[in-house]
Order: sequence, then structure tokens, then C-alpha cells
Amino acid sequence: MTPVTRQEVLGLYRKVFQIAKKWQSASGQIEETIKEKEYIKNEAKTLFRKNKNVTDPKLIKQCIEECQARIEIGLHYNIPYPRPIHLPPMGLAHKQGRTLRHQEKLRKISKPIYLKSHDEVS
Repeated sequence: MTPVTRQEVLGLYRKVFQIAKKWQSASGQIEETIKEKEYIKNEAKTLFRKNKNVTDPKLIKQCIEECQARIEIGLHYNIPYPRPIHLPPMGLAHKQGRTLRHQEKLRKISKPIYLKSHDEVS
């Protein structure tokens, strides 16, 4: 990991914890706010520790982009949890002769970047 990348990752880690410190739930209830703050902290710790040994620059870049996307979406919608995608089962357009495996591959490709690590951890 280059020094610039390391600084960027550490900066994101700090940013997530600063967001968690200032977080207010959409409902305004204290219990809900505490629960959401804990979720943010635990999710960050889990994902950053899981990816601490990643050395591939492309994979590091992908993880950074995912983190940034999750931060932006969380702040925009005021929801710390990943927003689910709504694709009906086998709802992708299909041509004649496509198999079930191909449909599943298309489904995986169409998944937003901010949900890739969520499925791995959950």
C-alpha cells in the first residue's frame, strides 16, 4: 500500500468514526440513535479489519470507492444501513437460450458497489 493510499484509508476510517460520534437517527429517539451509532462503529471495524491485508491496488481502490459510496448514501438518506436493491427474482431482461447461471451472473454484476461487502459480512 502506498503512503497516499494508506493516508486515504486512515482518513476514511477517521471520517466514519466522526460521523458515528455526531450521528442522529431519523426518528430522533435516543435508543435508536445509540443503536445506529453502534452499528456504524461495528460495521466499520469489521470491514476495515477484514480488508487490512488486501494488497491488490485495484481491490484497494474498489474498497475505498465502496466506503465513500456508503458514507454518501448514509448521510444523504440519514440511514446507516445499506439500502437494499429491488430486483425481482429473474427480473432482468433475458434473451432466448440464457441459463439460470447467466441470470445469476447478471444479478451479481448489477449489484450496487455499496452492497458488495455487506453480503460478505452478513
